[in-house]
This record gives sequence, C-alpha cells and structure tokens, in this order.
Amino acid sequence: MKRLWLLFSQTVTVLVAAYFVVATLQPGWLGRGTVRSGAGIALIEAPANTSAAGQPPAAGSFSAAARKAAPAVVSINTSKAVRHPRSNDPWFQFFFGDQGNNQQQQQQAGLGSGVIISPEGYILTNNHVVEGADEIEVTLTDSRRARARVIGTDPETDLAILKIELDKLPVIVLGNSDTLDVGDQVLAIGNPFGVGQTVTSGIVSALGRTQLGINTFENFIQTDAAINPGNSGGALVDVNGNLLGINTAIYSRSGGSMGIGFAIPVSTARLVLDGIVKDGQVTRGWIGVEPNELSPELAETFGVKASEGVIITGVLQDGPAAQAGMRPGDVIVKVDGKNVGNVSELLTAVAALKPGTAAPFNVRRADALVELNITPGLRPRPQRNVKR
Repeated sequence: MKRLWLLFSQTVTVLVAAYFVVATLQPGWLGRGTVRSGAGIALIEAPANTSAAGQPPAAGSFSAAARKAAPAVVSINTSKAVRHPRSNDPWFQFFFGDQGNNQQQQQQAGLGSGVIISPEGYILTNNHVVEGADEIEVTLTDSRRARARVIGTDPETDLAILKIELDKLPVIVLGNSDTLDVGDQVLAIGNPFGVGQTVTSGIVSALGRTQLGINTFENFIQTDAAINPGNSGGALVDVNGNLLGINTAIYSRSGGSMGIGFAIPVSTARLVLDGIVKDGQVTRGWIGVEPNELSPELAETFGVKASEGVIITGVLQDGPAAQAGMRPGDVIVKVDGKNVGNVSELLTAVAALKPGTAAPFNVRRADALVELNITPGLRPRPQRNVKR
C-alpha cells in the first residue's frame, strides 16, 4: 500500500508540473481562455481580471513573458517583381531584348514581422509589410517555413491578415489594450534588420496618439521599447506575455530607434480581423465631407462663432451629409452624442457609425446650434498607396 501511495503521489506531482509548464508556454494546447470572435475565429484571451500591467517580474526578469509570447511572433519575407517603367514599350524591347526581360524578372525583397493569433493559422501584420508582394514566406521560431496568403488588408489602419497552413502552431494570448496606463512595462518582439528574433523592453510613453500622418485612423500606443526596421508587424506585449498591440512605426531622423515607437492597439486589430474575415473588408461609416481643424482664420472666413469642434470646408454633392442639410462652414461638435475636438476624432466617430442607420450630429452654424440626422453610407475603399 505504501508503495502504491508513493507511486500515486509522484504521478500527480509530475502531471501538475507538466500542466503548469504547458499553461505558461503553450496555453492554446489546453484550450484555456479560447473564445470565438465575431467572425468565428478561435482566439485565446487573457482572463478578464488580468490588468495590462500584470505582476512585476521576479528579479527584474522578463524571461517568462518572452518565452510565452516569442514563439507566436514570426518573421515575414516578401518578394515582388520589379518591372522597368518602359518594359512594355516596343522600342525598349527592340533595343534591349532579353536583357529587358531579365530586368522585369528581378525581385525586390522585403522584411517584417507578424503575430500568430489563432491555431487556425491567422497572422496579424502591417499592410505596408505585405503590400504589393508577389510571394510571402513566414518563418517560425522553430525554423518551420510556410507560404502565406493574404486574407485581406486595411490600408487605413495599416493592418493585414495572412493565413498559413501548418499544424501545432504557437498562438499568442490576447490582452486588453483598453486597460493600459502610461508607465506600464511592455516588451517589443520582432525581427529588426533581419538579425533574428529580438526582444526589447520599455514602458508605455503615451496613449491615444493621433494626427501623426501615418494612417487615416490613428489611436497609437507610444512606447520607448526599441523598435527598428523589420519590427513592423511584430508584437507589443505586457509583462505576462499577452498581446497589447502591433508594432507599426517609429519616429526617427536616423532610420533607427530613437525611443519613440508606435503600436496599433489589439482592440483595433480585432475589429479589423473580424471585418476582413467575415465581410472581406472593414465596414465603416462615411458622410462625404471635407473636414479641417478649427482655426480663428477659418472661423472668421465662414462667420462661425465657435471655439471647439471640426469645421467643414466642403460637402460632397448628393452625399449623406449634403442630403441631411450640412453646409460648408458648419462646425461639428458632437457625433452620436460623442464630443469631437479634431479631425482624427471626427473620422473615428463617423467610421464607427453603422452605414444605413441615421445618427445625430450636433453642428454649430453661425451662432446657432443645429442637430442634423445623417444616414452614413459605406466608406469607399482608399486607392492603393503607391508610395509604400
């Protein structure tokens, strides 16, 4: 009996230890926290009561967070054919012949990072990492490689969704970017300059950064964790290894990190993911106006007595706003009950409206306050950005 009891206790000890190892490094294997998104994608979420700050690391080490998140961060290599601008010119073909054809076949390589967010093989990355690519290859930390296909892109947030077909994929746990505070510790994981997977640490420097001129819709997490070329599309995680954002851009005069990096919150990424997988695109509201920041000069030009809001300097004929009675010179101060103080806030508020459903707009016209009920349309897809 004593021998059986000893065997039983040893077995239990081994099983418990194995559970905690798997729960820490591969929570997806246990199905812990697995949920289905609005588009039916299997995701792994951190417990709702887990804050972004998490528990302070023991002895100042972030090794546990890095071990948990790093396997789900991949390297992305892209290639595209470089066409000579005159390759279709008959005279060019006559004079250069096969040499001209060879120039057409030259390949331009690109490098970035991505994050596996579902055991089904969905990967989040930046649109500018894969835009225009003819071939996309994903490399995992275990050296496995796979061709990726583009499920969809959203240039207005600079996000893209890829998919690979591999078994037993490591999956990152999604955190809650809405609980972030300035000063929280974060890690940036990616493949800078192609040197291999790299982890850097820092803090959240600011939240809700807008008007940077990077994307149409901006709500960036700013961090001083080192982010360099090649990190684009990589993970910004908390000290528990949970995903908080997708690293996207840096402010730099040298091309390298200067302590100012920007990440797209995971809350935004989830909306884009669901929209692309479910509908093939992100559905946003649109009212057909030309907004501008309210300045004393514009207020005087249009005879508006307003000190806050967004002034409309142009209204598209027969667009949703025009049909509701909006005029140039109107100052929008509220959209569906939410205050708007700048162009970025107005774009975000309008984009959040459901196309086809009327919403109230509070407008300052001259010295009067007017309420217009505007039925937004579907925001047109932007033209491809050829500069990227």
